[in-house]
Amino acid sequence: MDASDHLRTPPSAILGRGTGLSVPNRFERLHLEPDPEAGPGPDDGETPHPRTQFYDDASETILNPIDSPDLSLSMGLNPYRGCEHGCAYCYARPTHDYLGWDGGLAFETKIMVKRRAPELLRAAFNSKKWRPQPVAMSGVTDCYQPAERRFRLTRGCLEVFAEFRNPVSIITKNALITRDIDVLADLARHQCVEVYLSVTTLDASLAGKLEPRAARPEHRLRALRRLADAGIPVGVMVAPVIPGLTDAELPAILDAAAQAGARSAGYVLLRLPHAVKDVFSQWLDDHAPGKKARILDRLRDLRGGKLNDPSWGARLEGQGVFATQLRDLFQITARRAGLNRERLELSTAHFRRPESGGQLSLFDT
Repeated sequence: MDASDHLRTPPSAILGRGTGLSVPNRFERLHLEPDPEAGPGPDDGETPHPRTQFYDDASETILNPIDSPDLSLSMGLNPYRGCEHGCAYCYARPTHDYLGWDGGLAFETKIMVKRRAPELLRAAFNSKKWRPQPVAMSGVTDCYQPAERRFRLTRGCLEVFAEFRNPVSIITKNALITRDIDVLADLARHQCVEVYLSVTTLDASLAGKLEPRAARPEHRLRALRRLADAGIPVGVMVAPVIPGLTDAELPAILDAAAQAGARSAGYVLLRLPHAVKDVFSQWLDDHAPGKKARILDRLRDLRGGKLNDPSWGARLEGQGVFATQLRDLFQITARRAGLNRERLELSTAHFRRPESGGQLSLFDT
C-alpha cells in the first residue's frame, strides 16, 4: 500500500468492520439509505459502532448439497449464516439478501446461529439414507468466526464427526481452530480430517483493514504449525488473490505456509458478485485509492472484461494471459516449496453408527 494510504482517515469506514455500507438487497424494491450528514438519531444507539446481533436459525436440516463442478466435495455444513470477520472481499455477502437483509454491514453484524447443528448432524448420520462421504465446513461462512467462541457449534459438530468417524474438510482464517486440536487429532487418526488455513496477505496492517476480525497472518501460520505438530493434515489456501494488491505475495505466502508445516496448497482469484462489488470498491476508496483503478482494471483483464465471471471452470482462477501467468507462478512456487507432492486423502472406511453397535454393515452400503 502507498504511504498516503496508511496516513489517511477513511471517511466511511467503521473501526473493526469491513464496511459501513448498507447496500441494496437485489430482491427488494425499497432500500433505506442513511443520511451521512444527519448523524445518529435519538433511537440509533448503534451508530457509529454497530454491535453484532445474533438470531436463531430454525433450519431442520444442516447438510447442504454442493452442485459446483469446481469443487471436489458434494456436501457442505455451515453452523452460521453471515460472518463477523467482515472481509471486504467475501463472496458470501450476497447470501444475506435471501434473509431480507443485505451483503454490506448487515452481513457482518446480523449472524444467524444454527443452535441445533450438532443434533441435526447426528440425526443425519444416523439416517439409513446417509452414505458416508466427506463434508466441507466453511463452504460459505467461516465456521470459526468470532461467534464460535460463544456458541461452540463447530466443536459440537466436530465431536459428532469423530463419533461417527465421518470425514470432514475444514477451511478457516481463524486461529481459534487450535482450541479443537484434541477432536481434530482423533479424526486424523482415522484419516477423517483435513484443514486449510486461508491466508490472503502476510502484511498484518493490510490484513487488519481487509479482514478486520479474522486472525492476523502470523497467528494463522502459528495455527498451521500447531495443527501439523499434532499430526493433523494441513494446507494453505491463498484466497483470494487480489490482482495489483496481494498477488505479488503469492510465493512468500506459500513458502511461509510450507515452513509452518503445510503439505498442500491452493489459490482462488478475487470474485466480486453482486453486493461484493460495491463493498470492495468502497474499501478501495477508503484504504487504497491510489491503487483502485489498477486493481479493478487488472481484475477485468482476468474476468473477460467484467468484475465477476460466474462461469464454471473460470470463476476460481480467471482466464486470459494474466490468469495463465498466475497459475504458472503458483505451480512453480508450490513445487519449489515442497507442496502438493501428495494429495490429502479422506477416508470413509472407518465410518460407524455407534447406536447400531459398530461400523456400517454391508447391507447399509
